[in-house]
Amino acid sequence: MANNFNFLVSTSRFNEINAKAELWFTFLICGDQYPIISSLEFQGLLTAFTALKKEDVISKIKELLKTDPNFFQYILKIVPIDFVCETNIDVIKEIVQRHHKEYIKEEESFRIELKRRNNEIINRTQLIKVVADIFNNKVDLDNPDKIIRIEILGNFCGISFLQLNDIIKAPKESHEI
Repeated sequence: MANNFNFLVSTSRFNEINAKAELWFTFLICGDQYPIISSLEFQGLLTAFTALKKEDVISKIKELLKTDPNFFQYILKIVPIDFVCETNIDVIKEIVQRHHKEYIKEEESFRIELKRRNNEIINRTQLIKVVADIFNNKVDLDNPDKIIRIEILGNFCGISFLQLNDIIKAPKESHEI
């Protein structure tokens, strides 16, 4: 299982191989000839590691989708990941505590999104409380300036500090056959 990645990608079940090819081609267009794309034990999910700056990749993909909304046939969503760690409340807290000021200014509002897969050990409410307690910032569940997204994938997880438009979602009509 690949636990070094900077993008988490979703596709429909049984389309992982097609999505991998599509993702590889997309990274090639973005300028990375050697991205590392891996399957996970979770159907419909892939991880990707690129040496390119995440912001540049997101920007380039948005341009591709603006030019051709049907560019993606298999990829449903691309989530940038800032940090990967073991699924442990103390480790997650430590990473958020150490890095949150780089990503979230004092005057910015935030919300926490938690996606759990194959992990019932971590208590959802407890994890959100532990992370939220780090901040003095205002919480805004509807329209935050930043999103702290925690993707639990079994015994490891990805942590992202995102703006609302950092997650790339393929337009719906491109997936209707």
